[in-house]
Amino acid sequence: MLFLVRHHRRLAIPFSTLHAPAPTPPSSIDAAAVLETLSLYANDWRRALDFFHWSASPAGANLPATPATLARAVDILGKHFEFPLATSLLLSHHDPARGDPAFLRPALRALLNRLAAANLINDAVSAFESTAASIGLRDEASFHLLIDALCDHRRIDEADQLCFGKVPPPFPLGTKTHNLLLRGWAKTRAWPRLRQLWLDMDRRGVAKDLHSYSIYMDALAKSGKPWKSVKVFREMKQKGITVDVVAYNTAIHAVGQAQGVDFAVRLYRQMVDAGCKPNTATFNTVVKLFCKQGRFKEGYAFVQQMHKAGCKPDVLTYHCFFQYLSRPQEVLGLFEKMLERGCKPRMDTYVMLIKRFGRWGFLRPVFTVWKAMEEQGLSPDAFAYNALIDALLQKGMVDLARKYDEEMLAKGLSPKPRKELGTKLPGTESDSDNVLNGVL
Repeated sequence: MLFLVRHHRRLAIPFSTLHAPAPTPPSSIDAAAVLETLSLYANDWRRALDFFHWSASPAGANLPATPATLARAVDILGKHFEFPLATSLLLSHHDPARGDPAFLRPALRALLNRLAAANLINDAVSAFESTAASIGLRDEASFHLLIDALCDHRRIDEADQLCFGKVPPPFPLGTKTHNLLLRGWAKTRAWPRLRQLWLDMDRRGVAKDLHSYSIYMDALAKSGKPWKSVKVFREMKQKGITVDVVAYNTAIHAVGQAQGVDFAVRLYRQMVDAGCKPNTATFNTVVKLFCKQGRFKEGYAFVQQMHKAGCKPDVLTYHCFFQYLSRPQEVLGLFEKMLERGCKPRMDTYVMLIKRFGRWGFLRPVFTVWKAMEEQGLSPDAFAYNALIDALLQKGMVDLARKYDEEMLAKGLSPKPRKELGTKLPGTESDSDNVLNGVL
């Protein structure tokens, strides 16, 4: 089997050598290559774990785990609900002789995040109380990781209870804690609760920083009140708070929603005149506003402005066009240019394109995108498989759709076959077959 290394070079190293003596690995295999390869195996935790151990073993690449590679391995195990194994892997890298346990904090963050994503809230709290404590990381920073994970996965009620349900709270509830909760209420679109917390910050004497204002502005825009978001932006400037690029990006998006893309461009120019350097997200915000209004020519022109400002278009830049372009040939051509220019698509890029081409009824570009995904070394996830199967069913290609459904089941990416295909679980027989064979 092959694994990716940097600069898109491939080294043929069979996994059969994982436990056998091996020569000194090529110097091009570094921590970044290990991290990239783990990401390629995100949908196959056994292979990912084998590779992680091989990369750190003297018989393999002999590269000690880094905070990032350990966190990625823990994250992949958590993605597949292998939480005991993930916890064990985390604890196995605890080295009291190292002194500073911060080496393990990214892996702890990954574990808490996956537990929260799986709605295992008690387990997440237990991981903070016991696992983090056993490695010297039961502190305010880890508490914030727990709150952040809960908020990120819409378990804001539990996060709020952890903060305000105990008297006194486990740690002082300052600006950062309140910002995390603000973001949590915004993510669940609980606008009254968010506004109440915003007012409570003043009542409790908790200072509001730039991040607080940015979250609140973004929430106002998303709640259908972009004009109020712009008002808060002006209020923030009047208070003398130094506005950064994130706040400007939020305001540009809000102005675009409230008054249109031309006003957003005007604020962008004010931002540049004020000496605040735009980033890729700034340009993506304006480009998306242009595309949303069907003004693609101006959107492409703004991409040129991005180049002049020293920012490179990223995957989200291309998403702006993929989402709104209405001609399949133009979408496919832009996708091919994306690959040629070295902008690596994400899995959701492939899913988006397969769905769009499938809805349009064009199977050839669907398979072009699928082939490109495989050539880029990405292993399709359940969303990609289901998008492809939907496209095939729309064209009446049931047998081929069943083939991919069987492949998805064999990889363990789906808990059950699709009813409309009648796919059997790998290695199982139907109840009628069992009856005829005298099993039942």
